Amino acid sequence: VVVNIHHLGGQIADHLAGRPGIALSDERDALLETGGGLRRALPLLGPGPVLTLNPDAVWTGPNPLAALLAAWEPARMDALLALVPAERAVARVGPGDFALDADGRIARGGELVYGGAQIIRPDRLAAIPEPAFSLNRLWDLMIAEGRAFGLVHPGAWCDVGRPDCIAAAEALLG
Repeated sequence: VVVNIHHLGGQIADHLAGRPGIALSDERDALLETGGGLRRALPLLGPGPVLTLNPDAVWTGPNPLAALLAAWEPARMDALLALVPAERAVARVGPGDFALDADGRIARGGELVYGGAQIIRPDRLAAIPEPAFSLNRLWDLMIAEGRAFGLVHPGAWCDVGRPDCIAAAEALLG
């Protein structure tokens, strides 16, 4: 398990100190975004594929990481993203991110929201020269090659990336 730290990184590091099996990837010196942060963590993660989970979401229903692992098909997938229908994406601002075709491949646009959990092959991260970049760049390459897939999460999901979302997340968890 690797935890990427930035905002309140010292508090998180102190909280996790001494816990076996948890390594820290320190991003406090610069915001690297999702792609740059994952690339910095790679020496701690190994060759991949890797599971990633954003900490700013609350999920109900089945464990999204377990569901992704069960659906992962390495021969045809470079990425498998957990998706939530926009109508079930509590506190989400903005439109959906993706659509799914009949085979489960993702395309840009549509009414499915990326839930912040995925399995991804990180091999191409080294080819992106900028230190800070979004994983969207990697996903777009995988989408163009037909190797990016989505899995619709059957439970509820709530964005807690902003303080005004906390009440909605607490209500969801009841």
